[in-house]
Amino acid sequence: MAGAMMLALADGGSFTLEWTHSVEREDWRETWEVTEDHRLHLTEAAVKGSGAGMEPGPGGHFEDGWWVWAPDLPPVPALTLAASGETPSAWTLCGEDCTQLGATSGQPVQVAPCPDAG
Repeated sequence: MAGAMMLALADGGSFTLEWTHSVEREDWRETWEVTEDHRLHLTEAAVKGSGAGMEPGPGGHFEDGWWVWAPDLPPVPALTLAASGETPSAWTLCGEDCTQLGATSGQPVQVAPCPDAG
């Protein structure tokens, strides 16, 4: 795949995804883990402020300047991140290291578990 980037996470591995909300201009952070059946499970979400589409979920509490909660959502096979180049920030994906995704206009970025990782 031309221009593809791979970040391999073994089952049970986790990563964070952080960005600035395009309308409210507030930081948003999600923590994901790779399940044993090679899916992605959102274990925690956090926002620096509130506004349109940014209300903390049930059980949300204020911690170190962030509204933090544990979404009750089923695991998903993959994430698709838009890459418009028009938002206030790139997506920052951090596992062992951090990398910027979708900072410039281009094809959406697909984040999915790699069954052969680990």
